[in-house]
Amino acid sequence: MNRLVGTACLGVVLMYLGASAQVIEFENNGMQYQALTRSGVTVMYAPMATRLKEYTIIQVAVSNGSRGPYVIRPEDFSYVHSDGTVLHGASARTVVNTLAEKGSGSDVIKLITTYEAAVYGNPHFKSTNGYEERRRAALAMTSNKLRAAATASALALVQSKLAPGESTDGVVFFSTVNKPLGPGRVVVKTNTDVFEFKPEQ
Repeated sequence: MNRLVGTACLGVVLMYLGASAQVIEFENNGMQYQALTRSGVTVMYAPMATRLKEYTIIQVAVSNGSRGPYVIRPEDFSYVHSDGTVLHGASARTVVNTLAEKGSGSDVIKLITTYEAAVYGNPHFKSTNGYEERRRAALAMTSNKLRAAATASALALVQSKLAPGESTDGVVFFSTVNKPLGPGRVVVKTNTDVFEFKPEQ
């Protein structure tokens, strides 16, 4: 029943976004989301209070409502500071390698707890090809070190080619050396579209 309600809510959000092409803001489980649709593709994100090592993170969801396939990558995301400096999203491989070297089990568990509360409690989005599928694969790992890296890989948004009607979710990591992102805005530049969100304070 909850999945049906979530799907219906997402449909209403997508219909509204498609008609307005404006940033929509909403709150869910204490997280502040922004959502924007371009060419039938909806991108939504929320900053996460949890940091992981030197990374500041945002939770991201992408839904392809267009007629063709759509490719999205973590490197498509950037954070443009108010002074014009730009931080680019780290590739999933870079994040996994960093956490394999420096991460601890407690770091990853804290992030998983926060992320799952955000994803599973969000009635506006239901992923067809995202974290949940990657999480199941990560649980098959046996060694603790491999499991921590695999779990980080499950959380990270990875390059995805979404067929029409498909969606994905994940975390985008910005290397900030344990500092907050500060004033600025999220910008997503894909091969075909630019999504410019409202400034964060």
